[in-house]
Amino acid sequence: MRKIRCLIVDDEPLALNLIEDYVLKTPFLDLANKFNSPFQAIDALQNEKIDLIFLDIQMPGLSGIELSKLLHNGPKVIFTTAYSQYALEGFKVDALDYLVKPINYQEFLKAANKALTWFSLLEQNISDKSTEMTSNTSIFVKSEYKLIKVELNSILYIEGLKDYVKIYLNDQTKPILSLMSLKKLEEELSPKQFMRVHRSFIVNLEQIVKIDRNRIVFGSVYIPIADSYKDQFQEFLNKKFLG
Repeated sequence: MRKIRCLIVDDEPLALNLIEDYVLKTPFLDLANKFNSPFQAIDALQNEKIDLIFLDIQMPGLSGIELSKLLHNGPKVIFTTAYSQYALEGFKVDALDYLVKPINYQEFLKAANKALTWFSLLEQNISDKSTEMTSNTSIFVKSEYKLIKVELNSILYIEGLKDYVKIYLNDQTKPILSLMSLKKLEEELSPKQFMRVHRSFIVNLEQIVKIDRNRIVFGSVYIPIADSYKDQFQEFLNKKFLG
């Protein structure tokens, strides 16, 4: 399994540095960043893919509980706080665990292992789903009150536009416009063939023939690879690169 990318948010410098030290000494954790303000964390989460947040509860301006409610289907959370009475409220927002300060490394590692188990099971479920999807060669999408069959191998890339997607095919000049979210379509496609490389784009990995300065080229269209997806895309390239 790949490392779990972490963010630490705590307005207390000592607690922030302690959790950072614990993350750095845990082999399966990868520290993406740390912040003493929940508002800084919100900005970072919009631009980077984070798996797990070690999140203080009592912070000025926006509590950890309030921040976690803004995440929706985003990163998982392990709360850190000096007040045990917040435990129940923390679990109500689907936290993986709850650590009461002062936190020793054994307690931290136990919570981190819970996260490792959760993400391992998630990856296994994705892998199982991917195996099921490999037998699917086409999908049906609704467009202009009609159901249209789309051959998966003919898809070049998919662009998300709020509540719509545009599906670009290698044998058609005009894309298919369908009322659905990019996230919903991503869940239906095999991750072995399709990869999200930007918040607005999914590409067919089998159709990529040119990459120019961190952009995937389809004819005259240049699709940028966002920072939060670079590692995943580079991993794909490493498996294909013969140089």
